[in-house]
Amino acid sequence: MNDRCPTCGLHFDREPGYFLGAMYISYGLGVALICAFGVVLWKLTTWRLEKIGLWAILLFLPFAPMLTFLSRVLWIYLDQTIDPEK
Repeated sequence: MNDRCPTCGLHFDREPGYFLGAMYISYGLGVALICAFGVVLWKLTTWRLEKIGLWAILLFLPFAPMLTFLSRVLWIYLDQTIDPEK
């Protein structure tokens, strides 16, 4: 990850542990996505709940890197809205 944005110069890592909040966002989005996969599998199949849970998690795994990036972007937007960098 770059230290600063090449376009606007925004300093990404403002302090140690800066992206801790992004982990909470990532967790919430991950649980929501797994649940969404689970609901879709529940409606489309007649599988048992354990099998649906396993497949929902397996379907989620390819999206994990994208979700990490998205949660960091959302965290930066939230942080810049509340406490903009001068």
